[in-house]
Amino acid sequence: MSERPIQAVIFDLDNTLTDFMLAKESSIRAAVLAMIDAGLPVTVQEGTDRIFAIYKDRGIENQRVFNFFLEEVLGRSDDRILAAAVVAYRQARDGSLRLYPHAQLVLNQLLKLGYKLAVVSDAPRFEAWLRLTYLGLQHTFDLVLTFDDTGHHKPDPKPFTMALDSLGVEPHRAVVIGDWRERDILGGRNAGMHTVYARYGDQYSQYADKLPDDPTVPDFVVEDLLQLLVVLDRLNDSARDPM
Repeated sequence: MSERPIQAVIFDLDNTLTDFMLAKESSIRAAVLAMIDAGLPVTVQEGTDRIFAIYKDRGIENQRVFNFFLEEVLGRSDDRILAAAVVAYRQARDGSLRLYPHAQLVLNQLLKLGYKLAVVSDAPRFEAWLRLTYLGLQHTFDLVLTFDDTGHHKPDPKPFTMALDSLGVEPHRAVVIGDWRERDILGGRNAGMHTVYARYGDQYSQYADKLPDDPTVPDFVVEDLLQLLVVLDRLNDSARDPM
Protein backbone atom coordinates (compact mmCIF):
# COMPACT_ATOMS: atom_id res chain seq x y z
CA MET A 1 0.00 0.00 0.00
CA SER A 2 2.93 2.34 0.59
CA GLU A 3 3.53 2.55 -3.16
CA ARG A 4 0.11 4.02 -3.92
CA PRO A 5 0.39 7.77 -4.62
CA ILE A 6 -2.90 8.72 -2.91
CA GLN A 7 -2.96 7.66 0.72
CA ALA A 8 -5.86 9.51 2.37
CA VAL A 9 -9.37 10.72 1.71
CA ILE A 10 -10.87 13.54 3.77
CA PHE A 11 -14.67 13.80 3.75
CA ASP A 12 -16.97 16.63 4.57
CA LEU A 13 -19.88 15.25 6.60
CA ASP A 14 -23.14 17.07 5.94
CA ASN A 15 -24.47 16.82 2.37
CA THR A 16 -21.45 14.72 1.39
CA LEU A 17 -21.93 11.52 3.38
CA THR A 18 -25.45 12.24 4.62
CA ASP A 19 -28.28 14.36 3.19
CA PHE A 20 -28.26 16.83 6.06
CA MET A 21 -30.56 19.44 4.52
CA LEU A 22 -33.22 16.86 3.68
CA ALA A 23 -33.17 15.64 7.28
CA LYS A 24 -33.19 19.21 8.61
CA GLU A 25 -36.14 20.27 6.45
CA SER A 26 -38.14 17.17 7.36
CA SER A 27 -37.44 17.68 11.05
CA ILE A 28 -38.36 21.36 11.06
CA ARG A 29 -41.62 20.77 9.21
CA ALA A 30 -42.53 18.03 11.69
CA ALA A 31 -41.74 20.38 14.58
CA VAL A 32 -43.87 23.17 13.08
CA LEU A 33 -46.80 20.78 12.60
CA ALA A 34 -46.50 19.71 16.23
CA MET A 35 -46.45 23.33 17.40
CA ILE A 36 -49.55 24.09 15.31
CA ASP A 37 -51.31 21.10 16.88
CA ALA A 38 -50.31 22.51 20.28
CA GLY A 39 -52.00 25.80 19.45
CA LEU A 40 -49.41 27.97 17.73
CA PRO A 41 -51.12 30.35 15.25
CA VAL A 42 -48.90 29.93 12.16
CA THR A 43 -49.03 28.03 8.89
CA VAL A 44 -46.54 25.25 8.13
CA GLN A 45 -44.83 27.31 5.43
CA GLU A 46 -44.65 30.46 7.54
CA GLY A 47 -43.27 28.58 10.52
CA THR A 48 -40.71 26.70 8.45
CA ASP A 49 -39.54 29.85 6.67
CA ARG A 50 -39.20 31.79 9.92
CA ILE A 51 -37.24 29.04 11.65
CA PHE A 52 -34.80 28.75 8.75
CA ALA A 53 -34.41 32.54 8.79
CA ILE A 54 -33.34 32.22 12.44
CA TYR A 55 -30.91 29.46 11.46
CA LYS A 56 -29.45 31.71 8.77
CA ASP A 57 -28.93 34.48 11.31
CA ARG A 58 -27.73 32.35 14.23
CA GLY A 59 -26.24 29.23 12.58
CA ILE A 60 -27.75 26.00 11.29
CA GLU A 61 -26.71 24.11 14.44
CA ASN A 62 -28.31 26.57 16.89
CA GLN A 63 -29.85 24.59 19.75
CA ARG A 64 -32.32 27.29 20.85
CA VAL A 65 -33.96 27.95 17.51
CA PHE A 66 -37.43 26.94 18.74
CA ASN A 67 -37.11 29.22 21.78
CA PHE A 68 -36.24 32.16 19.53
CA PHE A 69 -39.08 31.27 17.16
CA LEU A 70 -41.67 31.13 19.94
CA GLU A 71 -40.44 34.43 21.32
CA GLU A 72 -40.96 35.95 17.87
CA VAL A 73 -44.47 34.55 17.47
CA LEU A 74 -45.79 34.67 21.04
CA GLY A 75 -43.47 37.16 22.70
CA ARG A 76 -42.33 34.41 25.05
CA SER A 77 -41.23 30.78 25.09
CA ASP A 78 -43.97 28.30 25.96
CA ASP A 79 -42.69 25.04 27.45
CA ARG A 80 -45.73 23.02 26.36
CA ILE A 81 -45.37 24.05 22.72
CA LEU A 82 -41.56 23.85 22.93
CA ALA A 83 -41.72 20.27 24.19
CA ALA A 84 -44.02 19.29 21.32
CA ALA A 85 -41.58 20.81 18.84
CA VAL A 86 -38.50 19.13 20.31
CA VAL A 87 -40.08 15.66 20.46
CA ALA A 88 -41.41 15.91 16.90
CA TYR A 89 -38.07 17.24 15.64
CA ARG A 90 -36.09 14.40 17.20
CA GLN A 91 -38.46 11.73 15.96
CA ALA A 92 -38.41 13.09 12.42
CA ARG A 93 -34.63 13.56 12.47
CA ASP A 94 -34.02 9.99 13.53
CA GLY A 95 -36.28 8.77 10.75
CA SER A 96 -34.83 10.92 7.96
CA LEU A 97 -31.06 10.97 8.59
CA ARG A 98 -29.47 8.48 6.23
CA LEU A 99 -26.35 7.95 4.15
CA TYR A 100 -26.29 8.83 0.48
CA PRO A 101 -26.57 5.90 -1.92
CA HIS A 102 -23.36 3.84 -2.15
CA ALA A 103 -21.73 5.63 0.80
CA GLN A 104 -21.31 2.49 2.89
CA LEU A 105 -20.01 0.54 -0.12
CA VAL A 106 -17.45 3.24 -0.93
CA LEU A 107 -16.26 3.56 2.66
CA ASN A 108 -15.91 -0.20 2.99
CA GLN A 109 -13.91 -0.36 -0.24
CA LEU A 110 -11.60 2.45 0.84
CA LEU A 111 -10.98 0.73 4.16
CA LYS A 112 -10.31 -2.55 2.40
CA LEU A 113 -7.78 -0.83 0.14
CA GLY A 114 -6.00 0.70 3.13
CA TYR A 115 -6.75 4.38 2.65
CA LYS A 116 -6.59 6.62 5.69
CA LEU A 117 -9.99 8.22 6.19
CA ALA A 118 -10.96 11.42 7.99
CA VAL A 119 -13.90 13.74 8.44
CA VAL A 120 -13.40 17.51 8.58
CA SER A 121 -16.61 19.32 9.48
CA ASP A 122 -17.68 22.78 10.58
CA ALA A 123 -20.36 21.19 12.76
CA PRO A 124 -20.06 21.26 16.58
CA ARG A 125 -18.20 18.22 17.87
CA PHE A 126 -21.09 16.56 19.71
CA GLU A 127 -23.55 17.08 16.85
CA ALA A 128 -21.09 15.58 14.37
CA TRP A 129 -20.53 12.54 16.58
CA LEU A 130 -24.28 12.14 17.07
CA ARG A 131 -24.77 11.98 13.31
CA LEU A 132 -21.83 9.64 12.75
CA THR A 133 -23.00 7.33 15.53
CA TYR A 134 -26.59 7.28 14.32
CA LEU A 135 -25.32 6.37 10.84
CA GLY A 136 -23.10 3.62 12.26
CA LEU A 137 -19.89 5.36 11.19
CA GLN A 138 -18.40 6.09 14.62
CA HIS A 139 -15.61 3.51 14.09
CA THR A 140 -15.03 4.10 10.37
CA PHE A 141 -12.63 7.04 10.36
CA ASP A 142 -9.07 7.38 11.56
CA LEU A 143 -9.80 10.99 12.52
CA VAL A 144 -12.81 13.28 12.99
CA LEU A 145 -12.15 17.02 13.28
CA THR A 146 -14.88 19.56 13.93
CA PHE A 147 -14.89 23.31 14.53
CA ASP A 148 -14.59 22.62 18.27
CA ASP A 149 -11.34 20.76 17.55
CA THR A 150 -9.75 23.20 15.10
CA GLY A 151 -11.16 26.61 16.02
CA HIS A 152 -11.30 27.46 12.32
CA HIS A 153 -14.11 27.32 9.78
CA LYS A 154 -13.56 26.19 6.23
CA PRO A 155 -12.29 27.51 3.80
CA ASP A 156 -9.45 28.30 6.21
CA PRO A 157 -6.91 25.57 5.34
CA LYS A 158 -6.07 25.02 9.02
CA PRO A 159 -8.63 22.21 9.62
CA PHE A 160 -7.28 20.36 6.59
CA THR A 161 -3.62 20.82 7.48
CA MET A 162 -4.37 19.65 11.03
CA ALA A 163 -6.00 16.52 9.59
CA LEU A 164 -3.06 15.87 7.27
CA ASP A 165 -0.55 16.32 10.08
CA SER A 166 -2.47 13.92 12.31
CA LEU A 167 -2.75 11.34 9.53
CA GLY A 168 0.92 11.74 8.60
CA VAL A 169 0.08 12.34 4.93
CA GLU A 170 1.47 15.00 2.59
CA PRO A 171 -1.12 17.27 0.93
CA HIS A 172 -0.44 16.06 -2.63
CA ARG A 173 -1.15 12.50 -1.48
CA ALA A 174 -4.60 13.32 -0.14
CA VAL A 175 -8.05 13.99 -1.59
CA VAL A 176 -10.85 16.06 -0.09
CA ILE A 177 -14.48 15.57 -1.12
CA GLY A 178 -17.25 18.00 -0.22
CA ASP A 179 -20.45 19.58 -1.46
CA TRP A 180 -19.56 23.22 -0.86
CA ARG A 181 -17.14 24.76 -3.33
CA GLU A 182 -16.67 27.95 -1.33
CA ARG A 183 -15.67 26.02 1.78
CA ASP A 184 -14.67 22.41 1.10
CA ILE A 185 -13.10 22.84 -2.32
CA LEU A 186 -11.42 26.19 -1.73
CA GLY A 187 -10.17 25.13 1.71
CA GLY A 188 -8.84 21.82 0.40
CA ARG A 189 -7.16 23.48 -2.55
CA ASN A 190 -5.53 26.07 -0.26
CA ALA A 191 -4.18 23.18 1.80
CA GLY A 192 -2.60 21.65 -1.32
CA MET A 193 -4.89 18.65 -1.73
CA HIS A 194 -6.72 17.20 -4.72
CA THR A 195 -10.33 18.36 -4.63
CA VAL A 196 -13.56 16.52 -5.50
CA TYR A 197 -16.83 18.42 -5.67
CA ALA A 198 -19.80 16.31 -4.53
CA ARG A 199 -22.38 17.92 -6.78
CA TYR A 200 -24.94 15.27 -5.78
CA GLY A 201 -25.03 16.85 -2.30
CA ASP A 202 -25.26 20.44 -3.49
CA GLN A 203 -28.98 20.51 -4.20
CA TYR A 204 -29.44 24.22 -3.56
CA SER A 205 -32.22 23.72 -1.04
CA GLN A 206 -34.26 26.89 -0.71
CA TYR A 207 -32.99 27.06 2.86
CA ALA A 208 -29.33 26.18 2.24
CA ASP A 209 -26.78 28.95 2.61
CA LYS A 210 -25.17 28.37 -0.77
CA LEU A 211 -23.53 30.46 -3.45
CA PRO A 212 -24.61 28.86 -6.75
CA ASP A 213 -22.31 31.12 -8.77
CA ASP A 214 -19.22 30.37 -6.69
CA PRO A 215 -16.28 30.44 -9.12
CA THR A 216 -14.12 27.95 -7.19
CA VAL A 217 -13.14 25.20 -9.64
CA PRO A 218 -12.59 21.66 -8.28
CA ASP A 219 -10.19 19.14 -9.78
CA PHE A 220 -13.03 16.62 -10.18
CA VAL A 221 -16.83 16.65 -10.07
CA VAL A 222 -18.89 13.61 -9.06
CA GLU A 223 -22.64 13.10 -9.44
CA ASP A 224 -22.61 9.96 -7.26
CA LEU A 225 -20.32 9.04 -4.38
CA LEU A 226 -19.47 5.80 -6.18
CA GLN A 227 -17.54 7.87 -8.73
CA LEU A 228 -15.00 8.74 -6.03
CA LEU A 229 -13.44 5.32 -6.58
CA VAL A 230 -12.93 6.16 -10.26
CA VAL A 231 -11.35 9.49 -9.33
CA LEU A 232 -8.90 7.79 -6.98
CA ASP A 233 -7.96 5.25 -9.65
CA ARG A 234 -7.30 8.08 -12.11
CA LEU A 235 -5.17 10.01 -9.65
CA ASN A 236 -3.15 6.95 -8.70
CA ASP A 237 -2.62 5.92 -12.33
CA SER A 238 -1.60 9.41 -13.47
CA ALA A 239 0.85 9.78 -10.59
CA ARG A 240 2.50 6.48 -11.41
CA ASP A 241 2.65 7.21 -15.13
CA PRO A 242 2.77 10.96 -15.82
CA MET A 243 2.92 10.28 -19.56
